[in-house]
Amino acid sequence: MGGRVLIALGGNAMTAPDGSASPADQQRAIGEAMAHVAALSRAGHEVVLTHGNGPQVGNLLLKNQLAAHVVPPVPLDWCVAQTQGTIGTLIMNALQRELGHARVAAIVTRTLVDPADPAFQDPVKPIGRYFGEDEARRFEGHGQAWRRFDRGWRRVVASPRPVEILDASAAVALIDAGFTVVAAGGGGVPVVRREDGALTGIEAVIDKDLAAAALAVSVGATDLVIATDVPNAAVDFGTPRARPIEEIDVAALRELQAAGHFAGGSMGPKVEAAVCFAEETGGRAVITSLHHIGAALSGNIGTRVYRGVER
Repeated sequence: MGGRVLIALGGNAMTAPDGSASPADQQRAIGEAMAHVAALSRAGHEVVLTHGNGPQVGNLLLKNQLAAHVVPPVPLDWCVAQTQGTIGTLIMNALQRELGHARVAAIVTRTLVDPADPAFQDPVKPIGRYFGEDEARRFEGHGQAWRRFDRGWRRVVASPRPVEILDASAAVALIDAGFTVVAAGGGGVPVVRREDGALTGIEAVIDKDLAAAALAVSVGATDLVIATDVPNAAVDFGTPRARPIEEIDVAALRELQAAGHFAGGSMGPKVEAAVCFAEETGGRAVITSLHHIGAALSGNIGTRVYRGVER
């Protein structure tokens, strides 16, 4: 057998190349992604999947806004739960087409966050589509936070760090029973624990890659693969001096982080997730493109992150 591999699929695996998220586009894109995942399963790896949901949640938020005069809008944590169900179903169907009678399960997964997380005091994560100022001001009247960007106004929400993947034990039970499991989609449904111990949803977006690292630790993964749209993380990305990062240890990658080489809205969370997983488990984290995930586990492709020289 290979190992227990957690694969975090980026948004590019869920939509058409131009970002279109029509049902047909999503089915096609997920079908192509599952062909790569199925190859890992056939090679003997125990596969656990998680995924992004940005375009899908954006579509739900737009529907909320357009239909607000007809039906009450639902909160953001409900939107995350809905996308876990729809994307999970598409993944299950596509993977079973690839693997025949494979057993696949998608879990509606909650992620605990700290209500005292500083992110709630300064919401900066943009979600949904761009609007004009008049519409943004109207939505602000409903208690939402909006900010102006180059292309217009967008809603912003808190993006707290994940504290615990609450339903990881259910994922482990299914994995141990031979299922390929999809869990913590979109970073998980954000919940907080009240003073009486009860859990309740909260308006927030949890970074998918940081949640993937937490899930990978919780399910005992040997490898974390963060699938994105580039073959490697890079130093001096976007400049003539750009060079790919190949094999690297946690300390060296932390130095590059501190030097500002990874943008907060793109590669930054992926690098942080890779570092957290490798540091905590001693396992390997890989950042690479979806098409290279198999080669990255068996060869020398992608950015491979290790805890240290003991690998």
